[in-house]
Order: sequence, then C-alpha cells, then structure tokens
Amino acid sequence: MMSTPRSRRPSLDELAAGQIDADDVRVLHRVAAMYDVLDPVPTGLVDRIDFGITLDALHAEIAELQRSADLVGVRAEEAAEAQTVTFTSPSLTTMVTITPTLADRARIDGWAVPGGGVEIELRLVGESQHMVADADGRFVFEDVPRGLAQLVLRRPGSASLPPVITPSIEL
Repeated sequence: MMSTPRSRRPSLDELAAGQIDADDVRVLHRVAAMYDVLDPVPTGLVDRIDFGITLDALHAEIAELQRSADLVGVRAEEAAEAQTVTFTSPSLTTMVTITPTLADRARIDGWAVPGGGVEIELRLVGESQHMVADADGRFVFEDVPRGLAQLVLRRPGSASLPPVITPSIEL
C-alpha cells in the first residue's frame, strides 16, 4: 500500500512571520465577539482613561493616595457619612473630606500643606471648578456633582514647578 506524502504543518515561528489572511481576520472577529459577551469593557472605562490622561499629567508631580478613612465611591444609600482621603507628593500633602449633601451632590473640604495661596482645580467629567486655598491651606467646594473627580494643585509663584495631580477618585 502506497502512502501519500503529508504536507508539513508550519511552525509557530513561521505562522507568526506570515501575513494575516481572511481566515485570521474571521477568527479574530469571532474572538472579539466572544469577549464582548463574556468580558465586556466596563461601563465608563474609556471616559475614565480619557479623564485621567491629560497633557498636564505628562509634566506633573503625581500625588499618591495615602489613606482613606472610608471607601470613597461607595454608592450605597447608607453611605451618607463624610469620607476622608489624603494624598501626598514630594512637595505637597492634601487631605479632603467628602460629605454627601444630596444623592447626586457633595461638599469637599480640603487642606493643602504647605498651603497659603495654592491654586486648586477640581476636575470633574465635563467641567472643572477653581479656587485658591487660604493662608492656612484650607479650601472648600460647596456644591459638587458626584462622580469621577481629580485635584490639580499649583503652588503660588511656581511657574517653573510642575503642578501636583491626584489620582482620580469617585465622589
């Protein structure tokens, strides 16, 4: 009995070096559709990425989240108590207390050290609010919509120093 020669299967290296063909594209589309069903992109992820990546962030001092008295971002109805978060960077420490005032609004009381005259920008999705800390470093944002937020702090007379940017938090 005569056997027919088998065609040699390409190695993984040969496949990787080859061109993507119509079969590859069809398989990739099926894999993408499967992941869309089994593990979809979380709602709002793209907005959070866009929000967090700004030109300022490329030339900024990034503050680290040091501690949180409670979990920021808890959305349960009973989570109506104030929450305190502290951010530190090599040149500035900032503590904020977030107090819910309505289901969709909050008040932010903050302190920046050293603080006299620090310019504070509160970035929210779609808007920002500005103020200057008093001589003791205290600042207040009275009526803030709940959601994703980030602080940008600029020290007075420090045009040569980069701003300090906090990580985004959920109010």
